[in-house]
Amino acid sequence: MRKLILGMFMSLDGFVSGPNGEADWIFKAGDDATDEWIVDDLRQAGLIAMGSRSYAEMAGYWPTSDTPFAAPMNAIPKIVFTQKGLPDTSGTEAEGSWANPFVAGGDLFGDIARLKAQPGKDIRALGGASFGQALAASGLVDEYHLMVCPVALGKGLPLFSEVSRPVDLQLVTTRTFGSGAIAMVYRTA
Repeated sequence: MRKLILGMFMSLDGFVSGPNGEADWIFKAGDDATDEWIVDDLRQAGLIAMGSRSYAEMAGYWPTSDTPFAAPMNAIPKIVFTQKGLPDTSGTEAEGSWANPFVAGGDLFGDIARLKAQPGKDIRALGGASFGQALAASGLVDEYHLMVCPVALGKGLPLFSEVSRPVDLQLVTTRTFGSGAIAMVYRTA
């Protein structure tokens, strides 16, 4: 059975984006060691899951990117969860795994449960606050891979705002980077 791993950047005060979805602050925490950790983490995935807004933003960026993240982001198959259909990416350089993602809609929890039951490498969920919040609320996340950035936003969208009961977590590992960022891996207890 595959694990569902939710990877998110988080501010020191617990927000995964600013109040209006701002995420520019995550790029200030990067350095070579941070990038290497994220790339190694991504390479463990057999499938990348995301919401339609993240897909629309990423499909036009990753195919032409020369960053260290580009190779795994472009190679790993995608599944896009949407109730409105796949966003139009015409006019972008979407190709490969970005050009033909599997599209799932309607039953996020049931679809995730079915994907987890399939054989293969783990599922890595990426994306914005609303997708992360929905997955956290689902109770189907097996691990949280959180990159805590050395910034306090004061206001924003927290990851666990939609959970209906406490989520017990067990710390698996931490790593501190020269940039001040801290990678934390938690397993659901």
